[in-house]
Amino acid sequence: MSPSADSRIPSLDGPRLAPASGGPPRQLVILLHGYGSNGADMIQLAPIWQAVLPDALFLAPNAPERCPMGGFQWWALTDFSRLGLAAGVRRAAPALDAYIDAQLAAHGIGEADLMLVGFSQGTMVALQIGPCRKNRLAGIVGYSGMIADPSGLARHVRSKPPILLVHGSSDGIVPVAAIHEAEAELHRLGFQVTKHVSRGLGHGVDPVGLDLGRGFARKVLLGA
Repeated sequence: MSPSADSRIPSLDGPRLAPASGGPPRQLVILLHGYGSNGADMIQLAPIWQAVLPDALFLAPNAPERCPMGGFQWWALTDFSRLGLAAGVRRAAPALDAYIDAQLAAHGIGEADLMLVGFSQGTMVALQIGPCRKNRLAGIVGYSGMIADPSGLARHVRSKPPILLVHGSSDGIVPVAAIHEAEAELHRLGFQVTKHVSRGLGHGVDPVGLDLGRGFARKVLLGA
């Protein structure tokens, strides 16, 4: 990856889908993939939601590090302890923050018209970084993820966007308990949280989750 203006921060890039309306974007939806995946995987969500967000630009950056198993990673998942996850998400934060800043500036859009959508490790990044930005985002959708650093989030939260959390009851990668823990922590911090558990679903996103995400996006970005 090419360096950003600060050579210590990797610059992100990946697939995008232009507004269906054909005009300039009025909203941004940034899709954050999971460990070992890539932006091409996440951008597949964009056409599903485009019908309700015709003026939105969908962006799906590849994470800043190559993953040994193929694809990309926000950080190496070699330490699943609380300290290890906290260190990892802190490592990922500067690249995503710089990417968000650059995209908002490039398109003349403010955080109030930006939504983050994460899956698995991408959800960890979205839940940690979104609320730590000074200006409140329109919303955050987190599929099959968790809060990587609860104490760090509590110390550094600066804004409280509405959040939708969706998880499979049979997730063998990130246990379903993570959604309940995240909901409890976010409520404790004063966030508005909507939660859904899909019965029998593993580590993935089902049609119900997609529909909930689409409805949430319409509500927070369009007020509809």
